[in-house]
Amino acid sequence: MSSSALLKNKIAIITGASSGIGHASAKLFAREGAKLVVAARRQSELDALVAEIEAAGGQAVALAGDVRDERYAEALVELAVHRFGGLDVAFNNAGTMGAMGPAPEMSLADWEETLATNLSSAFLGAKYQIPALCKRGGGSLIFTSSFVGYSVGFPGLAAYAASKAGVIGLTQALATEWGSQGVRVNALLPGGTDTPMGRSFANTPEALAFVQGLYALKRLASADEIAQSALYLASDAASFTTGSALLVDGGVSVNRT
Repeated sequence: MSSSALLKNKIAIITGASSGIGHASAKLFAREGAKLVVAARRQSELDALVAEIEAAGGQAVALAGDVRDERYAEALVELAVHRFGGLDVAFNNAGTMGAMGPAPEMSLADWEETLATNLSSAFLGAKYQIPALCKRGGGSLIFTSSFVGYSVGFPGLAAYAASKAGVIGLTQALATEWGSQGVRVNALLPGGTDTPMGRSFANTPEALAFVQGLYALKRLASADEIAQSALYLASDAASFTTGSALLVDGGVSVNRT
């Protein structure tokens, strides 16, 4: 870790850390000096991530669980406080595509599961993270939203779009509620990313080519590229950025070619 590390001596929680954007962000945050609590459902993947971070000289601890569980949200903050002394950054990144298909054919149970995973979990995270951030004099609260439901609509993704749009509303409300306490709250809106979740959507060569063609850059992002934008929001480089919906979408929102 260099003396100029962007997250030197910061303590961070990252959910959805077992793969994709969360996994890449955990490794990047650790390289930039953060002490991490990494969270996801799969303990073995988290353990491997912690071992990788520690082998590179970083500090991390894992706690597996379901982000839909309020007790788990509370336990993650308790672990950050007890193991490292507090909380400076929370990246609520865990999410799901959920059930896809025409809305009239979607069950209420599938709808509610998607909203619970993508939106209610964000609320639960913030409920326990904000008091801990305030005790440190402020910090950065980040949610992973999406351009879907914000600048672009896709058929068959009603639950996903609604849940991710709700995250942006939550972001804006919390930013205004807690800005005076030094808490910055932002939503990260990735475009299509080469992750297990992204590949489940574009799961054939033809589908992938179609999706890539939607972007101004004519490609998908790597998880590492999205992690760099999460790092910006987590760091003091974004000290006057709050309430934002930060598009990191390769130009899909503006492309018409």
